[in-house]
Amino acid sequence: MSRIGRMPIAVPAGVTVDIAENNKVTVNGPKGTLERVLPAEMEITQEGAEILVKRPNDLKKMKSLHGLTRTLINNMVVGVTEGYVKTLEVNGVGYRAAKQGSKLTLSLGYSHPVEMTDPEGITTAVDGNKITVSGIDKEKVGQYAAEIREKRRPEPYKGKGIKYDYEVIRRKVGKTGKK
Repeated sequence: MSRIGRMPIAVPAGVTVDIAENNKVTVNGPKGTLERVLPAEMEITQEGAEILVKRPNDLKKMKSLHGLTRTLINNMVVGVTEGYVKTLEVNGVGYRAAKQGSKLTLSLGYSHPVEMTDPEGITTAVDGNKITVSGIDKEKVGQYAAEIREKRRPEPYKGKGIKYDYEVIRRKVGKTGKK
């Protein structure tokens, strides 16, 4: 049995979960509403303040979908109660980020400033050299943070670029002159 899949999902007070036909799950909470169609093979049931996910058989595909389905529902519940946050750091001389309305402007050493518009449901905030990406959908927050980082990945020689706050850049030694 999947260790993650068989764990029940606790539904906190103030959160409602609707399970419609074809496993369309709608989670409504204090921060907003999330909706997702999950694999139809999984059996999703609500018992009191808990949600249980069961699989029909022990085929390899069903085993892998079991844990995935449970995690997706759990991420939706956590998203509408607490939300998700990713923090990025801009490092490098002359590299900076600025926020204007829903537009994020990055100066990253290119001949032009890079402008990005916040996707729906995602907010960004700039504080010095830190960019904070927050929202209720874990997938969208992670994807947008990855897109921002991709504009100028950190390089190993000077450590310049955009990196996650927890990321450690493995540094390399530069060339040495010939004698």
